[in-house]
Amino acid sequence: MPALTSPPSVKIIGANGQISLGKQFAGRQVLVEEKEAGVWLIRTATVIPDNERWLHEPQVAADLSKALAWSANNPASDAQTDALLSSVLSSASPSE
Repeated sequence: MPALTSPPSVKIIGANGQISLGKQFAGRQVLVEEKEAGVWLIRTATVIPDNERWLHEPQVAADLSKALAWSANNPASDAQTDALLSSVLSSASPSE
């Protein structure tokens, strides 16, 4: 499938070194590569923080998908809350 492109347009780099790509890209993260002096390649990107990268490993992603499917088929319930609370409180009270 060919990429959608638009004809070249002239942009002016402001005094602060910024260039506007348009509102459709507002808030997006981009990779900027300087291919050679005066030639830049700008690509939209999704950046994954280092401390969240483990979530995207195949086994972890599969386990997470299974857990989410299980939770969708087993909705949370307060049906046994009183019995559980009573059990926890009775085992936590000191013996006399």
